[in-house]
Amino acid sequence: MHALPAPRADAPVLDEEVLRRYDRPGPRYTSYPAAPQFTAAFGERDLARHATRSNQRTGPRPLSLYVHVPFCFSPCFYCGCNRLITRDTSKGERYIERLLHEVALIAPLFERGREVLQLHLGGGTPNFLSADTLEWLIEGLAEAFTLSKAAARDYSIELDPRTVPTGYAAALARLGFNRVSLGVQDFDPEVQRAVNRVQSTEETLDLIDACRDSGFRSVNVDLIYGLPHQTPAAFRHTLRMVMSARPDRLAIYGYAHLPGLFKAQRRIDPATLPSAARRLELLRLAIEELSASGYRYIGMDHFALPDDELVHAQEAGALQRNFMGYTTHAGCDLIGLGASAISHIDASFSQNFRELKKWESALAAGRLPLWRGLSLSADDTIRAEVIGQLMCQGVIDMRATEARHGIDFAGYFAPALARLRPLVADGLIVIADDRISATDSGRLLLRNIAMCFDAYLDAPAAGEASRPSYSRAL
Repeated sequence: MHALPAPRADAPVLDEEVLRRYDRPGPRYTSYPAAPQFTAAFGERDLARHATRSNQRTGPRPLSLYVHVPFCFSPCFYCGCNRLITRDTSKGERYIERLLHEVALIAPLFERGREVLQLHLGGGTPNFLSADTLEWLIEGLAEAFTLSKAAARDYSIELDPRTVPTGYAAALARLGFNRVSLGVQDFDPEVQRAVNRVQSTEETLDLIDACRDSGFRSVNVDLIYGLPHQTPAAFRHTLRMVMSARPDRLAIYGYAHLPGLFKAQRRIDPATLPSAARRLELLRLAIEELSASGYRYIGMDHFALPDDELVHAQEAGALQRNFMGYTTHAGCDLIGLGASAISHIDASFSQNFRELKKWESALAAGRLPLWRGLSLSADDTIRAEVIGQLMCQGVIDMRATEARHGIDFAGYFAPALARLRPLVADGLIVIADDRISATDSGRLLLRNIAMCFDAYLDAPAAGEASRPSYSRAL
């Protein structure tokens, strides 16, 4: 089996004309098939069957838990996440009580000896929950699962620096959390007012210091380009202020303006959004600033310092992509808990009800709150692996894929290879030595390359008559 080459350390190259032509909507490939292909025909029996198959695999397969906390104190107008706006923190306590009922229903499907190597709390705003409520949650998870004590575990949480009380970071560390992700987006006051997220530089940098003082081994910061009123000069200031704290990882997301899907985005005046050319300028600025400061480009929107575990995993060919983004532990089954959470168990995906009342009603009736899901076909599995290689390594090893799945790559993927020809001509990929490799410019357009292998791309969403809506590539 061929070894994949180590990823390049230099920054991707921006050919603005090429990038502009390929800046079209498409999946982010946190899963394949993408979530719009999940169907309500997938139910509890299907999930139990896949869990049993996973338990029967050779060796103890570790677990990853994702807990969705849907509550936020106030709306950020750019947000496309599943969240509920309230200042009543008692709702968080009632939510965790119900979530532990879900844990009691799903945990028995998995052998108790399967260690939980990853735990992530996302939202919404997980620090909507008090430290005492979080302790209650962790104790409940520990009763149902085998939570890892290993130094290599990844136990992470997303925090909104505006609403983190003094001592909260230390409390998280005592509960076993060792990674944190902070939402920043932009420090420019005009941008903050336009998206209803006024956040000071001081409270953000102070929280980074508090997390490090509490023993967190990794800090991630999220920024967004393409927001209303953003200018290169102001965004450069944001980048440099963030980099002064040397977070271990940064995610630089492109704002996806989809007001038809997300009601809060209708509060943003589209006339204030940067043009396509300005968006590219902001992206170029972020890449140049981060690269000059020593950060490595991982893929998609993610950067990391050279000694970060994401970089090491990518170099070792062990990097994985799922609904939590890039992750270092390949081979975990992912169990999603809470409203809208998505699981990846064996060769299946499943998603809980998005609406809180439907999620609660299913649990009250003693049922898992499954909304929809999908059992992967053999073709889904092959394409998911190929797309995963591309998204994580920037390279597809054709001969290794043939050996693992008993296929002739050129014959099996003949339509995909035909769709790749224009990308070859545009300098986005190179096909040579039994590999399909993204070029420097192509590394910024991994989604577009992956679309060539997507058998569902032109199909409507499951049970719908129209194609699903996706964010743009850049």
